[in-house]
Amino acid sequence: MKTRGRKRAGARASRARGGVTALSIARQIERLQANGQEGELVFGRGQSLHVSSLDKVFFEDAAITKGDVMRYYALMTPVLLPLLKDRPLILKRYPNGVGGPSFFQQNAGTPPAGVRVAEVETDGERSRRLIGGDLLTLLYTVQLGTIAVHPWQSRLPDIEYADYSTIDLDPGKDVPFVRVVELAGRIREELEELELTAALKTSGSRGLHIVLPMPTRTSYARSAAIADRIARRVAEQYPRLATLERGIQQRPMGTIYVDAKQNARGKSVASAYSVRERPGAPVSAPLQWSDLGAKLRIEDFTIATMPRRLDAVGDLWGEAVKHRNTTRAIDRALKNE
Repeated sequence: MKTRGRKRAGARASRARGGVTALSIARQIERLQANGQEGELVFGRGQSLHVSSLDKVFFEDAAITKGDVMRYYALMTPVLLPLLKDRPLILKRYPNGVGGPSFFQQNAGTPPAGVRVAEVETDGERSRRLIGGDLLTLLYTVQLGTIAVHPWQSRLPDIEYADYSTIDLDPGKDVPFVRVVELAGRIREELEELELTAALKTSGSRGLHIVLPMPTRTSYARSAAIADRIARRVAEQYPRLATLERGIQQRPMGTIYVDAKQNARGKSVASAYSVRERPGAPVSAPLQWSDLGAKLRIEDFTIATMPRRLDAVGDLWGEAVKHRNTTRAIDRALKNE
């Protein structure tokens, strides 16, 4: 992993827990990788986490191991943990890496001391969920074989209110990425016409995510409505580019599925800065709208390149999602059918 041994400005300043810096945790992981692949990560104030099999290969094509993924997340602590704070996490575990079988885990199970857990009501029942926001909990999910970070779109204690609304541009295998870039540009024009703001990132897979920060105490129904309104509008205006047809075989050839269906309580979208379970260990990378162009490539944003990019451009995502849309702008957009 090429980022090994490099200091990161953000990581130096962040304290993971009880005075122990995230960079210190990253160095502990590196020492364990060099000296046996198993041991205790010490977070301070009596908190520790036992980790093992750090040499297990998670991405065979890129020779990236569990330890490398843990270390990446430690380096991303300053920008990633604020995005996960107080959000229930959905785990998709790959015990033997991305080439092996996987399964979802919703309930917390019986985690070790220090891992954050809370009861969350889902489908009329209360269940114990892992809750994001600290590095010990995040690294515990990686110890379990989790690669991507999938947080809910709302936080405790206001779990009924969505912080943002997400539109996922999901191309089929026959669609070149340059068409996804073109469609994203069209959606930006639509947002500007509606006087709405949005953040942009790569999905880390094949597409792009457009995320609208919502006013405080926005219901999931309203969050879903604004995403659906924008998706329908662009599909009507640009039928050669966009479709609302979910089924791959039923989509018009060359079109991109504008997915507005992830805006519901309990659903999740991969977080900004999350590693994705794809060849090469790509990352869901925050972008500026000016990055949209023929030279944009998803494969340029990986576990190896993202720390260096963060040093160069700063926290694009944290800055973008600070600017919430107003209730008046959302009202106007929903009425403007």
